[in-house]
Amino acid sequence: MRFSQKQSSKLPQVDLIPMLNVMMGILAFFVMITMSLGSEKLIDVQLPADQPDNAPSPLPSDPFIVELVGENLVQLNGQPVEVDALKGQMADYLSRNPENIVFVLPSQDLPYEQVMQFLGEMRSVGGNRVSLAIEE
Repeated sequence: MRFSQKQSSKLPQVDLIPMLNVMMGILAFFVMITMSLGSEKLIDVQLPADQPDNAPSPLPSDPFIVELVGENLVQLNGQPVEVDALKGQMADYLSRNPENIVFVLPSQDLPYEQVMQFLGEMRSVGGNRVSLAIEE
């Protein structure tokens, strides 16, 4: 018993619409990621120059140390202070002492984003004379 073989002369057709849907979805994904990553603000951080003898620079006689203890909890030289009052005191300090620097000392338990936002607020008042400090 022989089976008859029918040969089809038609070529198989490729449906392009599902492939185009997938490609447009991927394109939309990358456009959205690019737009969201491009809108972040950056804070310019300038690292100090290397000191040959590795000796730390001496603190001024009246240092201005701002401790970021918790969310919206700020201390100035160990005393609690409001952020708005701190900005005024910092402007006065920097105008009286043109060579001194304001040190911001954050708690290590705070999230990085909160520390950078606070540092940005302080830099809006003091410019490049506000420095992020760490405890050893």
